[in-house]
Amino acid sequence: MQLHTYLNYGGNCEQAFRFYEQHLGGKITFMMRHGEQPGPNQGDHWNGKILHARMNLGGTELSGADVPTYQPMRSAYLTLTLDSSAEAERIYTLLSDDGEIFMPIAETFFAHRFAMLRDKFGTSWMLMHSKPQP
Repeated sequence: MQLHTYLNYGGNCEQAFRFYEQHLGGKITFMMRHGEQPGPNQGDHWNGKILHARMNLGGTELSGADVPTYQPMRSAYLTLTLDSSAEAERIYTLLSDDGEIFMPIAETFFAHRFAMLRDKFGTSWMLMHSKPQP
């Protein structure tokens, strides 16, 4: 059994995946547009939008699509566990730009750096550079 994450977007799936590929070290493995599917589609407005995309990111597979019923992610987060505080700060700066910060990056009792935010694409993230656990 495997568990994968599937994200919905409101028309910016390609931009989000390309951003994650460029800045987070992901690798896009598949991308198909609504206009490329056989049979009826969502209309001309959706032809250039993403029907299905996949990428490898952080040792797991992330999938996504543009959907007409898109709502920003709520009550769920993609969690990136980072190897250093410097890397956590770098990723925080990238993902928080034009996003919404729920918890600014800071030291906590369990992490050298921890933050919670929603990026400009509508994806919610937790960033963590953990402290050693006893």
